[in-house]
Order: sequence, then C-alpha cells, then structure tokens
Amino acid sequence: MVASEQRLALLNDEPVDTAGTDLLGSGQAARQLAGLLVASRASTPFTLAVDAGWGMGKSSLMRLVDAELSSAPEVHTVWYNAWTSTGADALEGLIKSVLMRFDRRLLRRALHRASEQRALLRVLRALAALVAGPLGAAGLVDELWSNLSVNSQARNEMRDAIRDLAQEWAENAEYSPRRMLVVFIDDLDRCSEETVLAVCEAVKVYLDVPGLAFVIGCDRSALGPSGLLRDLSPAGAAFMEKIFQTTYRIPVAGGQGVQEYIGWCARTAGIERLLDEPLVELLAERSARNPRRIKRLVNGFVLEATLNPMWADHPPEAVLRTLLIQYFYADFYRMMTSPPGADGGDVIADFCTYRRVRTLLRAPGAVPEQERPMVNAFLEQRDVARDPGNPRAALQRLERELPTVFPDMVADPGFNSLLDGLLGLPRAEELVRRLREGAPSMVTLPRRGPGPVTDVPSVRGGVYGPDPGAIDYGSPRPAAAVEPFTSRTILWVDDHPENNVTLAAWFRGEGATVETAVDSRSADAAIAARTPSLIISDIARGSDGRAGFTHVEALRREQRYTGPVVFYAGRVTPARQDTARALGALGVAADGDELLRLVRSAFAAPTAPPAHPSAARPR
Repeated sequence: MVASEQRLALLNDEPVDTAGTDLLGSGQAARQLAGLLVASRASTPFTLAVDAGWGMGKSSLMRLVDAELSSAPEVHTVWYNAWTSTGADALEGLIKSVLMRFDRRLLRRALHRASEQRALLRVLRALAALVAGPLGAAGLVDELWSNLSVNSQARNEMRDAIRDLAQEWAENAEYSPRRMLVVFIDDLDRCSEETVLAVCEAVKVYLDVPGLAFVIGCDRSALGPSGLLRDLSPAGAAFMEKIFQTTYRIPVAGGQGVQEYIGWCARTAGIERLLDEPLVELLAERSARNPRRIKRLVNGFVLEATLNPMWADHPPEAVLRTLLIQYFYADFYRMMTSPPGADGGDVIADFCTYRRVRTLLRAPGAVPEQERPMVNAFLEQRDVARDPGNPRAALQRLERELPTVFPDMVADPGFNSLLDGLLGLPRAEELVRRLREGAPSMVTLPRRGPGPVTDVPSVRGGVYGPDPGAIDYGSPRPAAAVEPFTSRTILWVDDHPENNVTLAAWFRGEGATVETAVDSRSADAAIAARTPSLIISDIARGSDGRAGFTHVEALRREQRYTGPVVFYAGRVTPARQDTARALGALGVAADGDELLRLVRSAFAAPTAPPAHPSAARPR
C-alpha cells in the first residue's frame, strides 16, 4: 500500500455548478446558452436538448446555465431528475415540480373562479393543497391522480387547468418583463422506455404555455431508433421529434483543457507527482477525453493503492501503470497476468523481443550480425523460416504466429511508454511474477444501465471491468436467458482445468452439464460414452503447442464428433484463427466474454445470457 505520508483522496462525481469549478471551458458555453434562453423569452414555449454521451458534462453545463440564469430578471428555474422516477410516476412528478413554482395567490384566485366546475375544482384543490403543504401530504392529490386514470375527460380537464395556471403565472400583469420558467430535466437517457415516454407526456402538457422552456439533458443516440426507443411506432417517433425541438451537442473538450482537468484531478487525489506528460496524454486520449471516465480511473487507483496489500512492496507508480494497462489495454493485461502453465509464456518478454525484431526486419539492409542470433531464435521458436533476402516477408509470417494485438500495440507510443515505464521501476520483474501468480483483485467499475447500477466484473476488461463509456446504456440489459443452456452437455478439454472452474460453474448454474477432460484420451472416452452438445478445447498442452487442434482434426476426420467446437486459449493469433476455421470451429476465444458469445452462437440463443462471473485467466 502507499506509504502513510502520502495522502490520497477520492474524487466525487458531482456536476460542476459554479464558474470557479469549471475546468473544461463549459462556462463560456453556459453564459451564451443562458443568454440565448433569456433572449428567446418571447418564443416560448420550447424545448432544448443538451446532447452528449455518458460522462461528457451534460449535468455540469446545465448547472452552469442555471447559475447564469439566477441573475436574469423574472427568470425562474426548477430541476427534475428523471432517473429518480419510474414509469407513470414521472408524469406526476414532473408536473408537480413545475406547479410548485407557481404563486399561492394565483392558485387561490383560480380556485375561486372555477368553484362551479366540479371536476376542475377537485383539480385545483389538490394543487392548492400541494403548494400550501409538503410534497407528499396531499391525500387529495392521490385521489386526483387515481381519478385521472379513469377517463380521458378528467385528464383533459387537468391539462386545461395546468395550462391556464401556467399561462396566468407567466403573463401576470404585475410583472414586467413576462415571467419565464426554465425547467431542467436531467438523466433522461438513463431511464426506462416507460419513464422516458411519461416525462415526454408531462412536457407535452406545457408545450403550448408561453413562458415555459424545457432544457433536457440526454444522449440523443440512446433515445434514438437504435437505442432505448427502437421499438417506437412511426407515430411515437414523430411524437419524440415534437418534444425534442432543437438540440445543442456538447463538443468534446480540447486537448489542453482535458490535460488541465487531469492535472486538477491528480492534484485533488494526491497523485500529481505520479503523472508525467506521456501518461497525461495517454489518459486524455485513451479515455476519449471523457471527464467521468478520468475520475473513475483516478478513484480506482486511489482505492487500489490504499487498500490492496499486494502493493505494499511496490511504488505507487507501479500501481498506476498497472491499472492503466489493465483499463486501456485489457487484452494485453489478460495475457500478462495469465497464470503459471498458461498457453504462450511471458507475453511481456515476447512483446519486447518482437518490438526489437520488427525494427530490425523493417530497417533497410541486412540484420546486423550481432543481432542475428536473437532474431533467428525468435523466428525459430515460432516455426517461421528465415528469409535473409526478404526480411519483411519473414516479419509478416512472424506476425501471423503472434497475438493479434501486437502489431497495433507496437505502433502505439502511449502503450510503449507505459510498459517501458513499468519495466523500469524497481523490482519490476517481481511485480510481473506476482501478477502471473495471482493478479490483485482491483476495483470493479460499475456498468451503466437504465436500471440499477450493478457491479458485475467483466472478463474482457479484467477485474477492473469494461470501459463504461463503451456500453450502450440506452438499451436495457437483457433478461436472464436460461433456456439456451438447459439440457446441453459441454465437454471441456484442458490440461489445467483449475483455470476454468468459475466459468464451468457458471455454465452449470445456467442448466448445462459440464464434463471435463485433461487430455485427448480422456476426451475420447467421454465422447464415446455420450456425444456432447459442444466441445470447448484448449490448444497447447505441455510441450505440444497444437494438441487441441490435432485432437479436433482427428475427431473430424474419423467422424467421431461433428458438432460445434470452440477453442479457448491464452492467445489469439491469425494462424490459430485460420486453423480453427479450417477445422470448422466457431472460433478462438481468449477471454470469458468472447467464449460466452461463441457458446451462445453454438446454441443459437436468441438473447444474451445474464451477466456472468469473472472467469479465471484462460489457457
């Protein structure tokens, strides 16, 4: 853990609400947007969507606009967080939030004028009780809203009453200029389809009332035809277009602004001295300049460095660089932390040697004599023929035998700087060894979704979880789908079955029967006794780097098993992918997420299985 004299602190995820805490330049946009709203007072009613992806500053911009509007004459604001309501409650909640801004005197006068209209009287009494008392005290309000579901006439009377009240409030002769109420609706894209439509229905109630403007924070793509509302009818889509009359898309922050923001986060968290310029640039670019993603990564480091005893003997820089590799280069981290005996050996040593060999083979002229033994040994280990006359052809053949991510990563300066910095730290070799023996249980980032936040670890993203910004949180997570696995028999062939215990248990929990075999002979016996629905096989066993391929080839040739096969290996290479296809296999998976996807396709499941536990590192 980090030494006690180094004080670390967590960052909150609250939106910016004052210009003094605006670190990404939203203040100028907020001033201009607030001015535009005030200047458009005569154009009300209207709606404006503040559009941006998850974590890109929608709430912060809206809070800054609210702060700017506080000094505008006769401009009032009200906030409504759509995520706090569910379904039909959102209709009631938003309408009440607006009504709470109206004057009691106005409600009493309206009540007196409507005293002979029985249905409307009930409405206005409920509204008066609501404004005069606490939010939840209205027994009349409960009666009102239950009555509204009885027939359309009561609902229409309610709408008329609300419109009259809002219009009289805005145009009251005692005030000049005309009053304006700006209603901020936040987090709409995090809601269920039912809630989204209920909120929009409530907005519709006010869309012909002068003086009202709605500013709605949401990711429009999450509410679009390919997102949460993908099943809307043409009429429903037209209704949504009417609600979202105009849109302001928040631009991605500039590079300098994001780097300054990272600097502020680092200073606040107490890790400023750990971030050199290359790391700041890497964090900015690989996080897609997403402020929330940056904060979460910093908080993950603080928790890991503070609480995990695994790091007691290593400097904080080691924790930070390991986390960055895990978060931004999850495939490499998975290979880097593969357990002893896993397929492929030391991926760090292989990558560093490949990087050097690649440079030599791409350079003009022959490979220097002093470097030839190293180059030749690396080629021979992968059965790549030496070709002194055409070194680039030899490099192409070599890359077919290496992990598919190597060519991209060797050209990524951020990754190379990150890895070299880690390897240059004291006791780096011991750290890498400890990671292979048992990677630390790092902080799991929560998945985003329209429903409750869940902390389900992801195999693809390591124990740190997937990139939350990459998840389509406009689409609800699918319901549990047990049927595709029920009554299925999976034969799992691997000479290290202990590496697959967690995933095998998950398959059993979903209704499948999982049998294991540690070699080809025991697998043949299991197949002879009972033909499996699917075979999951490793590739390398002991010193035989093709044992799994050889076994499946024999099964196919002798027609002893013709069903679906998935290979589960520590590394995916182009050559392995080609061999798997030639054998009629569904593919080669190197992590649990991809394995589950391939198994699903084998069983032709129409929907994804429920969230699975984090699996042990594959072989």
